[in-house]
Amino acid sequence: MNYTYILECADGSYYCGWTNDLEKRLQTHNAGKGGKYTRTRLPVRLAYYEEYETKEEAMSREWHIKQLSRDQKKKLISTKPIPIESFDKEIHPAVGESENKHFQTHPRGGSI
Repeated sequence: MNYTYILECADGSYYCGWTNDLEKRLQTHNAGKGGKYTRTRLPVRLAYYEEYETKEEAMSREWHIKQLSRDQKKKLISTKPIPIESFDKEIHPAVGESENKHFQTHPRGGSI
């Protein structure tokens, strides 16, 4: 499975990317080894994600999300709550402490 995701950074900004291992990618970001954009904006929390069969679909969706305005991204994030039981709180400490949403991204990660 491939995922397009949106992270909310500590400064309130958003980062959009894609991966084939969502949990591992979130850990990588929070370890400061993810995208350059997120390294100085830790910690990050998963705000939104979408699942795709192929990496091409996930990458395409990432690109399309990056074209959205911040307000459009906020609206997208608000449409799909992430079930709290879907994530290990030790790995995703923010899940359950605030509203987390699913999201999608495009081929290359980056700020949105």
